[in-house]
This record gives sequence, C-alpha cells and structure tokens, in this order.
Amino acid sequence: MLTSEIPAGRSLVFASDQMSLVVDLARRAAESDAKILITGESGVGKDVIAREVHACSPRRKRPFVAVNCAGFPESLLETELFGHVRGSFTGADRDKAGKLQMADGGTFFLDEVGEMSLRMQALLLRFLENGEIQTVGEGGTRRVNVRIIAATNRNLAERVASGDFRQDLLYRLRVIQIAVPALRERPKDVPALIEYFLRKAPRPMTCSEEAQRALVRYRWPGNVRELQNVMEQAVWLTRGSEITLEDLPEAVRAVSSGLVATRERRRQVADQLYEGLVRGDFPFWEHVYPMFLERDLTRHDLRGLLSRGLTETKGSYRGLLKLFRLPPSDYNRFHNFLTAHACKVDFRTFRTGAPVAAVRPPSIGREG
Repeated sequence: MLTSEIPAGRSLVFASDQMSLVVDLARRAAESDAKILITGESGVGKDVIAREVHACSPRRKRPFVAVNCAGFPESLLETELFGHVRGSFTGADRDKAGKLQMADGGTFFLDEVGEMSLRMQALLLRFLENGEIQTVGEGGTRRVNVRIIAATNRNLAERVASGDFRQDLLYRLRVIQIAVPALRERPKDVPALIEYFLRKAPRPMTCSEEAQRALVRYRWPGNVRELQNVMEQAVWLTRGSEITLEDLPEAVRAVSSGLVATRERRRQVADQLYEGLVRGDFPFWEHVYPMFLERDLTRHDLRGLLSRGLTETKGSYRGLLKLFRLPPSDYNRFHNFLTAHACKVDFRTFRTGAPVAAVRPPSIGREG
C-alpha cells in the first residue's frame, strides 16, 4: 500500500497501477500552472487529487480554496466566486470578498463545474481569459493570480453537444485532464483503503478474510466515499474487534454469497439504489445501467427501483428523470433502454393508486 499525506489531514491511499499512474500525472502536472480538469464518478476522490496537485506545486504555501458549483443557486454562486459590496442586493449588509480573491496566489478548485449555468460559464470564461474579477455591485475590476483546477462527474463533451456547456470553456479548463478510475476498476485499492480506514477507527479493529473478500467483490457504485461510509458503519456496529461478513450491509453480503434474488432482497437492493440515486451518489448511466448489463441487477430489481420512484412522482416518468438526477435530454435514451430490456413499469398505476388490468403497458414516451 502506498500512502501520501497531503494537506487538511487527508491522504492518498492506493495500491493499484491505475492509481499510481493518476498520482504520477497529478504530481507532474503540479509543476506547471496549466489548468487541470479532473474527471471521474462521484466519490472517487477528485478533490483529494486536486489537493495533491496543490501540495506538490510551487503554490503549496498559499491558500487552497474550493467551491462546489452544485451547492449554490446561480445568484449566490456569482457572489461566492467574485464577492459583493454592501447594498448590491437585498440582504447584502456588508462587503464580502469572493473565493477567487481569497485564493490569490494559491489554487482555486471548482468542483462539479459541469453544473454551472450558461451565464456563470460566461463569467468564468471571462475571468480565465484576463484574470480579472468584477465584484457584484462594483464598477471596477481587480486582477488575481490563481491556479484553476476543475472537476466534474459529468461527460462535458456530451453536455457541449446538448448545448448545456460552452465548448470554449471546456477547452480552457481541459489543458491537462486527469481521469480518476472508479473503485470497481481498481480492486487492489480496496484492501489498502480498508486498512487505512481501520487505522483511523477509535479502537483497534481488524477485518476478517471473508468480509474483506466480500468488500473486494462488491461493485462500489458510490466508490471510495461509499466504502468509507460502510467501514465507519461496521466499526460502530461491530460488537468485537473484528469486522465479519455479518457486520456488512446486505447488498455487500448478497454479492459475495451469490444469493438468489428473493423478494426481500430485491426490495432491499431497490431501496439502496433508489436512495443512492436520489442523493446523487449513484449516477444512473455510470452505475445502475452497467450493473444491469453485467447481470448484477435483475429486471425485478430495476422494476422495484422504478416503482419506488414512480410512487414519489405520482406516475410521471419525466419527474422520475429529475428525481434520479438525469437531464431532460436523457428522456428518450431512458425510454429506449427500458423498452429494449422489458423493464418498463406502467405509470398509470401510480397516478390512480388503483391496480391496472394486465394489458400491454403503454409507451412511456406518450406520457407528459
């Protein structure tokens, strides 16, 4: 296991060749001031890679400032980045420095940059072109010197094609691209991460061989973040000093044992996937879709997932896309996937609350 200590008490922990190449690229990229775009699924540790770049750069003694673009509405994101002066809008009772100004001389990390509105993309592009910021409510501009690192779990090329992301901004951000592989693509890292999380436990803990095998075989749709949560849960729930297979979540145990998808297990799997989709931990096309194609997920599991979502949206498949954090442009793709694999669930049942006769289900493309 290789461990690299980096700022803010965080560590890079890896044992796989894939991550070794990623870390090597990050450290080489740190030597320049070139803009970096870090890509990868939610939970793989893109922010940790960004901190590694900063820690290995000439700017390491200056601030590392991060902003999650998905965490603010457009109006607040603008003031978060560029700051505002007192009285510039309702509630602005004092001057506020923007995060770009606070990062002057250091590194500025834009997480979830793919969620920016087109207007905010234009403002960011203007800053990238001249290095100047204009505080909200102020006429003048000021120059700041920051190294920009951006990250996203979205396919920005697809968003450019759909008109949701500016192509010129993508070119500006993607001078160097670092693609962080999903945890399921680097299973050698799982034991190393388990060991690391156990070292951080409040008491001495070990993991049984059977439990570790199950953890390695699991697909980890939530990646390192999900593994961390599972280990924290196991540490607190385990009565003794060793984590056993019985201490792990049912989804992890089910994959390990190859259990038949009983009704109870199907319900639990559907519930876990639903919760992950709604939270944004399990992007549908990156997790649920490949799980189904590789037969880790049955038609019954997928229908159970859809049924729970349709219950929430009162039968609206368009509402289901929003609930599962899919863009509206994915509607036809989603419809075609369900049709091709006979996984559609009749939405009328969830609109009326009454059972529907066993007839051929209508196309979801006809409902609004």
